[in-house]
Amino acid sequence: MSIGTKLYELRKKNNLSQEDVAEKLNVTRQTISKWELDETSPDLNYAKQLSILFKVSLDDLADNDIQNIVVEKVSNTEKLAGIIIDTLRFFGIIIIVGFVITIVIAFIGSTFYGMN
Repeated sequence: MSIGTKLYELRKKNNLSQEDVAEKLNVTRQTISKWELDETSPDLNYAKQLSILFKVSLDDLADNDIQNIVVEKVSNTEKLAGIIIDTLRFFGIIIIVGFVITIVIAFIGSTFYGMN
């Protein structure tokens, strides 16, 4: 959905005319019309004022699908955590194997030298 369509729907839902919205934002009615027709778009300052007027987030106003972004970031974080855990396991196994080899060598060495 375009920002113009979203503005139109929010304006109608709040029982406001283009003139009402224009007055609240200190712009012309024609500016509101152009925004709703997607001929132009509100700049960030006006978008912020619109989000406050209609009590919606800027993401809702722009019809951004924030849920997919959050899910993707969580998925990437889980993948990274998995890589880190696998790496730690790998190095943990190497350390344990090295420790066991050291003990075995020490035991063999002490047994070998202890028999002399």
